[in-house]
Amino acid sequence: HIQLVETGGGSVQSGGSLTVSCVASGVTHNKYCMGWFRQAPGKEREGVAAFDSDGSKIYARSVKGRFSISRDSAKSTLSLRMRNLDPEDSGMYYCALRRWCFDGDRWNQLGDYEYAYWGQGTQVTVSS
Repeated sequence: HIQLVETGGGSVQSGGSLTVSCVASGVTHNKYCMGWFRQAPGKEREGVAAFDSDGSKIYARSVKGRFSISRDSAKSTLSLRMRNLDPEDSGMYYCALRRWCFDGDRWNQLGDYEYAYWGQGTQVTVSS
């Protein structure tokens, strides 16, 4: 049974930094991909950053240069380092897992429909 648990959300002033992390359990192989999504009140969930099967990192245009995704495969941990935060970055941050992910797959790494497993989310609030 695959489970994802996010931690590290909180409140920060505009321009500040925050790191959110996610631990995955119950995955019995290493051919999976993970990503970060966020959802603000009244808005659709959007992809923020993700890993492709070859280890490449994909970022949404709105966060490129400010956010950095990383992972520790040995610990099944995914992290998102967020810098120079803006109130527009506020929302619930979710990590997600795509169970099977192979080189050459054609898929939308920032499309939420590509992921079957989701954490419960962690809140990030950026005040101006």
